[in-house]
Amino acid sequence: MKINAVEIRPGNILEYEGGIWKTVKIQHTQPGKGGAYMQVEMKNLIDGRKNNVRFRSAESVEKVRLDTTDFQFLFRDGDTLTFMAKVNYEQISLDAGILGDAAAFLQDGIDVVMELWEERPISVQLPDQIEATIVEADAVVKGQTASSSYKPAILDNGVRIMVPPHIGAGTRIVVDVYEQTYVKRAD
Repeated sequence: MKINAVEIRPGNILEYEGGIWKTVKIQHTQPGKGGAYMQVEMKNLIDGRKNNVRFRSAESVEKVRLDTTDFQFLFRDGDTLTFMAKVNYEQISLDAGILGDAAAFLQDGIDVVMELWEERPISVQLPDQIEATIVEADAVVKGQTASSSYKPAILDNGVRIMVPPHIGAGTRIVVDVYEQTYVKRAD
């Protein structure tokens, strides 16, 4: 589906120079002289390259529609992640790099959504928030106010995040997977 360059939004998947690119950032610019343009930062979904491209406002680009399928994470073997399709129980193995930093938040049995382009896995989306247990947290420093200060903590998956002073080791919390930040205490 062709769209005008001014309609590009972050998160759009575009076909550009024979590759599949995900838009990361956009900036619409109208200089004093010359025509308006869109400055688009994109990431190649096949090989991970980044590119900054300037599209004229009147230019059109090809927007790609990806198929999405529900999968369940089964296990990790080194840098290989194995998922199972919830529809037909078919298993697929992918490199952990496809998830980036979010791979640390995979838990056995977690449901994910896989985006496919021409039946090839392009990306894996985890739930925005997951529950995790704090295994280590620094002691509270006397005099810190609860409203403005956070302390470092380590989760059961090894990820370091900042938590409020009242949260201690052994506490279950809800974590934002993509921002890697504390959300709230788990119920």
